[in-house]
Amino acid sequence: MPFVRIDALRADEKRLEAVGRAVHDALVDAIGIPQDDLFQVLTSHDGTRRMFRYDPGYLGVHRDDDLVFVAITMRSGRTADQKQALYRRIAELAQEYAGTEPRNVFVTVSENEPIDWSFGDGVAQYAETGQ
Repeated sequence: MPFVRIDALRADEKRLEAVGRAVHDALVDAIGIPQDDLFQVLTSHDGTRRMFRYDPGYLGVHRDDDLVFVAITMRSGRTADQKQALYRRIAELAQEYAGTEPRNVFVTVSENEPIDWSFGDGVAQYAETGQ
């Protein structure tokens, strides 16, 4: 059920895949999503257009051009502790799988309700099944 978007500056296919795998494995480990619940869009930006902007020292975190933005949309219901565990696990696995330093892993979570999902055929499958 999570939908993940990952954006990175000048990341090759191998690095993007590794970060995507790290996020998915963290979602499985930290909040218990099913292993086969995989929906991701992975994008590398070439940096030729000034479309990738960030503050390199915001809130005392010293990030650089290896920064990856991870945006996760999922159904509501996770506790603050579960979300903190998810952020930690994503950072750990991004470092392990892709060599991305934890300081360069920027994660946002947006939550919604079952009616907000259609997995195809113009149907809100979760709303119909009560999941």
